[in-house]
Amino acid sequence: MNSEIQTFDLIILGKGAAAFSAAIKASEISNGEMKIAMIGMGPLGGTCVNVGCVPSKYLLEASHAVFKPEHPKMEGIFETPIKHDFSRIMKGLRNYVSHARDVKYSKVIESYQNVKVIEGLGKFVDRKTVMITNADGKELSRISSSNILIATGSTPTSPNIEGLSHTGYLTSNTLWDIEELPESIAIIGGGAIGLEMGQALLHLGSKVVVIEALDSLLPQTEPEIGSSLKTLLEAEGMKFYLRARVNAVKKTASGKTLEVLTHRGKESVDVKEIIVATGRKPNTETLNLEAAGVKTDPRGLIITSPTMKTSAPGIYAAGDCVSKKMFLETLAAREGVIAASNMFGEELKIDYESSTWAVFTSPQVAGVGMTENEFSKTNGSCSCRLFSLSNLTKASIMGETEGIIKITVDPRDNRIAGMHIMAPNATDIITEGAYAVKNGYTIDDIISTSHIFPSISEGIKLAAQSFIRDLSKMACCVE
Repeated sequence: MNSEIQTFDLIILGKGAAAFSAAIKASEISNGEMKIAMIGMGPLGGTCVNVGCVPSKYLLEASHAVFKPEHPKMEGIFETPIKHDFSRIMKGLRNYVSHARDVKYSKVIESYQNVKVIEGLGKFVDRKTVMITNADGKELSRISSSNILIATGSTPTSPNIEGLSHTGYLTSNTLWDIEELPESIAIIGGGAIGLEMGQALLHLGSKVVVIEALDSLLPQTEPEIGSSLKTLLEAEGMKFYLRARVNAVKKTASGKTLEVLTHRGKESVDVKEIIVATGRKPNTETLNLEAAGVKTDPRGLIITSPTMKTSAPGIYAAGDCVSKKMFLETLAAREGVIAASNMFGEELKIDYESSTWAVFTSPQVAGVGMTENEFSKTNGSCSCRLFSLSNLTKASIMGETEGIIKITVDPRDNRIAGMHIMAPNATDIITEGAYAVKNGYTIDDIISTSHIFPSISEGIKLAAQSFIRDLSKMACCVE
């Protein structure tokens, strides 16, 4: 171990989206003169590119390419079985992940000569000093800085279920290593991760059962959307146990059996494989945050101000280790930029209210701002409209009419407080809702803005128009 403590202008704990955004922003602020240390174990890029957004969306796109030709929705187009090789799909997935990590992270950081990437685990000695250890806890070196960013991300959690660890299971970290498609799968957890993985594997040919403790899907969105998505997935063959929990798991001669407690009593679910998708926990346990005076919430998430400051002077935090409602790569990247900016003289604040989220099922689900229930609890009342894609020309042409657009409006001034969408390309058009929430647009602002006809985005305009007229008595493109 080198006993000399090296000093940096900025120390970043982590190597993911928040860490990279902060390092790049700090480098730009200083014209490449700032001396930055980035510390972490494992591949560059963190969760998103390695085991999150990139592989999951790759698998979803591959699964849709197989499923949709076999289930055409337009008259005159015949069912066309698609041959596919699951092991080659997974090989392509891993190759693309490697390519994306190389292009978007490895090659990017090489161009910042002022950033030193250090392989190891960081641990606070005090507010300005970080000890770097290897995976076994052996101290390698110590470094110091007056500016430290914690961006260590998160790890999948697993519930305390009898027999689960002995029986074995997959998570969103390990699914990408499998070579054979399981004939049947039980997914414990019906959130975004569980539904995305579940539909992808369903479309590729697995029988999928989802076990969820809540009584509905996607509680962050409107209940009508969660209910509609459940109905659609059930029509595709997915089975659900809601208001249920897994009591025990055991191996069998043919696979694995889950004992599920439901409102009907105990039920047995026999499958070949289990995926646990019950949430993630922050990677903060080994940081020795107490030595630096950094406070966390009961879940171990770091408490920050809107400027991303922690309770300790000079220490900021960003990404999935921060206490908040949404955990997204784009949000982590924004937090990293805000943290770096505020460390070195700017005054920026994170805007969670206009931050968008999405679920990449087919159809996609996306949202921004408050739901009807959230706004009503805070303000006493709201004005809302629910628009069905069955009334949208483009959706009817595509045969994709199961979707919903719901807009929540402040009745005092008609400003848009929230927008939630289940539709094809919902992840693309939700940005219009983000602009509306962020800038205080009203339904009149949406209506008076030209929208392409026919398009899915036109549904947002029609949803806004439903506040002022009966859409059944309105011709196409009427203002």
